[in-house]
Amino acid sequence: MLLARERTTAEDAVARLAGMQAQEPRHPFVGLWTRLEGFDAGELREALAVRRSIVRGTTLRGTLHLHTAADYAAWRPLLQPMLGEGLGLLGDRAAGLDVDAVCAHARTLLADQPRTFAQLRERLAAAFPGVDERALGFAVRMHVPLVMEPTDATWAFPSIARFALADGWLGDAWSGTAAPDGRRELVRRHLAAFGPATVADVQAWSALRDLGPVVEGMRDELAVFRPERGRRELFDLPGAPRPGADAPAPVRFLPEFDNLLLSHRDRTRVIADEHRPAVVTRNLRVRATFLVDGTVAGTWTLERRRGEAAVVLAPLGRLRAADRRALEREGEALARFLEPGAKAHAVRVADA
Repeated sequence: MLLARERTTAEDAVARLAGMQAQEPRHPFVGLWTRLEGFDAGELREALAVRRSIVRGTTLRGTLHLHTAADYAAWRPLLQPMLGEGLGLLGDRAAGLDVDAVCAHARTLLADQPRTFAQLRERLAAAFPGVDERALGFAVRMHVPLVMEPTDATWAFPSIARFALADGWLGDAWSGTAAPDGRRELVRRHLAAFGPATVADVQAWSALRDLGPVVEGMRDELAVFRPERGRRELFDLPGAPRPGADAPAPVRFLPEFDNLLLSHRDRTRVIADEHRPAVVTRNLRVRATFLVDGTVAGTWTLERRRGEAAVVLAPLGRLRAADRRALEREGEALARFLEPGAKAHAVRVADA
């Protein structure tokens, strides 16, 4: 949906993207604005808060994502072994941690009412004295299926949101068990969104390991591409669109942590290796970027000054005049979407 904006629902788009990373509330709104024709932020807010057809919770790579309710219910149990392994990151802070007891108590607290993690940690610390408070919260986040409670905030969630039990929030949509063919379906969904891709790409996107045998068992139902010597095989769904290198790709603005930059092990198809340090920070944040001809050409930020909202471009190289004009048109539209109440909207180049 980056070569041409499409007219579809937010729910359909989130499903087609196999989820959208949502470390901060605004990011998926920008990701959908750049992919959908006439995207209405209110539709996404309604899907989250009223219909509950989209949820925000911890899934792929142990990070916050938006998923359709159906995908969250199917994938959260499937991803549990990977999420549970994340406790190894705690090291000595896990001393004295009884995961089963902590999670059972957390479920009791959350069944009473949704709570922020600060509120939850405070009560867990009182119940389990001597155990690292952060370890208590992390254990719950990785082991108890939770969704974040939306509000009437502009981007659907406040900066500090409350968490609710997934089974209570989703009701009958929640089964709590992974389907026997869940890994195969996860591979299919990744390929539908991001193929052609290698096994390593699917593993990098999901953080699941040992998917080689799964893909091998699907070989007869997939399109297989054998690239030049020394490169790994690529897999895709038969009949999936695979535009040629000469397909026109309009300029596009992506939010921080966009799927396009995080869904492949080999990211050189969208960003040159020499540019990655300018996009991925040392603490692993992925900056908001803009694309020119389908590849990352710079980063962008939103600045607000004296009633003006401006998208500020930081190009990674020299921009052609035509590309700059296209970025100015698209960037001004983005500024209007993000700050509709501003007195003026503009696009500037950093230090220019």
